[in-house]
Amino acid sequence: MGGQVKASVDFQETQIPEERWVQGIQFPKVLFPANSQSFSSVAQVGEAIRSHGAWLESHLHSSGALLFRGFPIHSAADFNQLVEAFGYEELPYVGGAAPRTNVVGRVFTANESPPDQKIPFHHEMAQVPEYPAKLFFYCEVEPAVGGETPIVLSHLVYQKMADQFPEFVRKLEEHGLLYIRVLGEGDDPSSPIGRGWHSTFLTKDKDEAERRAVRLGMKLEWLEDGGVKTIMGPIPAIKFDESRGQKIWFNSMVAAYTGWKDARNDPEKAVTFGDGTPLPKD
Repeated sequence: MGGQVKASVDFQETQIPEERWVQGIQFPKVLFPANSQSFSSVAQVGEAIRSHGAWLESHLHSSGALLFRGFPIHSAADFNQLVEAFGYEELPYVGGAAPRTNVVGRVFTANESPPDQKIPFHHEMAQVPEYPAKLFFYCEVEPAVGGETPIVLSHLVYQKMADQFPEFVRKLEEHGLLYIRVLGEGDDPSSPIGRGWHSTFLTKDKDEAERRAVRLGMKLEWLEDGGVKTIMGPIPAIKFDESRGQKIWFNSMVAAYTGWKDARNDPEKAVTFGDGTPLPKD
């Protein structure tokens, strides 16, 4: 867990009402400054993160999520410094469904759809072969209503699904999933999945988009209106977490089946078993 750390840059483990305890583990692990004088600048926070990276990684591995509260992070630029301090490799946002704007550095908007659009549970970019190992979230302006980002533990989801729907899970493990989505040329801000193919593939050239799609393992079918139908998969829906020695639920099935709905897409056709057969409606 790491050795002693200097009091001026120490992290205090604490609790909040919204946390859960799962098999004796706090989820998420909540960290506050050790005292009101611990941090006066984002630079000090960054230095503490770099100094105690192994200690933080240990908590992240055991809990699954870290929640930082009470630190002097007041802007997207501050948040970017915090992200950079962890030293993780950046993964370009290629193949994702949500329209996003680069705010600063490695910080993007999470989703730009209207506030009445719900975003179902999903694993970030689980519908493509290259997905992020870690995610950071930051709230600069708290919404008056809604806006929560609920999180769940993937191994518990797998266990519950395997217990209640063993045949369904068996078929998922055998066949994986296909994800099908129709993209316009440009982004559609009215849709939670309205990212157009120009920004999805970071190009306006169809040939280059084809090449990038191939690298993602994606098939493209061009449409007369300039849009494109994308077919991704089969992609595994269940993965094995080698670092923890357990199977985990890892897919965007619920999000696709209930949320990939707009003028171009029917959610019930957005995801199927990997052999092309439809998912059961129940």
